[in-house]
Parts: sequence; C-alpha cells; structure tokens
Amino acid sequence: MRFLVAVDGSDEAESALDYALEIANAVDGSITVVHAVDPAVYDEGGSEPISTLSDADQRLVLESIEDAEQRGVAILEEMVEVAAERDVDVEEELLYGDPSTEIPDYAETEGFDAIYLGHRGRSERMERLLGSVAKVIVEQATVPVTVVR
Repeated sequence: MRFLVAVDGSDEAESALDYALEIANAVDGSITVVHAVDPAVYDEGGSEPISTLSDADQRLVLESIEDAEQRGVAILEEMVEVAAERDVDVEEELLYGDPSTEIPDYAETEGFDAIYLGHRGRSERMERLLGSVAKVIVEQATVPVTVVR
C-alpha cells in the first residue's frame, strides 16, 4: 500500500506522520510526504487566535515563491529525518498550489491508497474565517483520509 502524508511543519503533521509510519510498517507499505507550496498567502502572525477580520488581514502576508519553496523543502527534510529516526525511508514531494486541492489531486493521479494529515483543531469561528484545509481535503479526496490531531 502507498500512503501520502501531507505536512505543514506543525506538531499535528508530525503526529500524522507517526501514525502513518505505524500503519505502513504493519502492512509493509510505503510513505511519501508532501508539502504544497501556495506562495500567495501564509499565516505568519503567531499563535494568538484571530478575533476580527482586520486581525486576519494583518496576519496574512505575501511571500515570494523562493521563500515558500525554501520553507517547504525544510519542512519535508525535517519529516524525512523524523522517519529516518524510526528507521523508515520515505519519499518526498514538493507540490505547487492550494494544498486543499493539490494534495487530493496528487493522491489520485499518483495512485495512493490513503492520505494522512494533521489538523490543528482551530475553533469553528476560525474555520469559517480561514477555512479548513483538512476539511476540504476530506471532501475532495477519492481515497480514504485519516485526520490526526
């Protein structure tokens, strides 16, 4: 079986990788970790909750494609190291575009059997404001999706 693990540098993404590693070991599967570079918008404002639209506007910043790629490569390298610490080799792939569509599209195109991803568990209000990538991936994917918190 082939498993796709979407990572974004969060603790929840690492938990998703840990869980996928356990499953892959049990069924002699392989893992590819992916990070989708969406250079248009990044939430860079810290961990405090956003309470108003103006707060959200102040926290959303534009980032160059080079910076987004560097961040994506660093995230992927970190996850490859996490897997290596557990004596598992994983492949990595940097995708380009909105992660909520790129990840399920890539999983379908490349023939993965399942997707694993982390979810930060933001409040319902925050999800209405910014949306939930995990929710959209679950809705868009044509393969089973496991969301880990």
